[in-house]
Amino acid sequence: MQELWSIPGIYADIYFNKWYNWSIRSRLTPMVEVAKSLKRHENGLLRWFISKMTNGLLEGINSLIQAAKRKARGYRSINNLIYMIYATANKLDINVKPH
Repeated sequence: MQELWSIPGIYADIYFNKWYNWSIRSRLTPMVEVAKSLKRHENGLLRWFISKMTNGLLEGINSLIQAAKRKARGYRSINNLIYMIYATANKLDINVKPH
């Protein structure tokens, strides 16, 4: 399966289906389970060859939200948590100048 990422995109679906069929026929329970799981996400896996996008950005934003949740402990309302998420995820640069 590792070779999938190094082959030309026009052959990706052929390679994936060949690998999938081999995995299912292998009768190795862990391989069959992985193959079935990847088959359910086949469209997303093959979409990478078109968009070259990963979920890294979303994982990074999720990490920021989790940090905001930790900072928001003890706040009295959900709105304060939401404000903290916006402030953390947006990386706001608030310059307060004295009058």
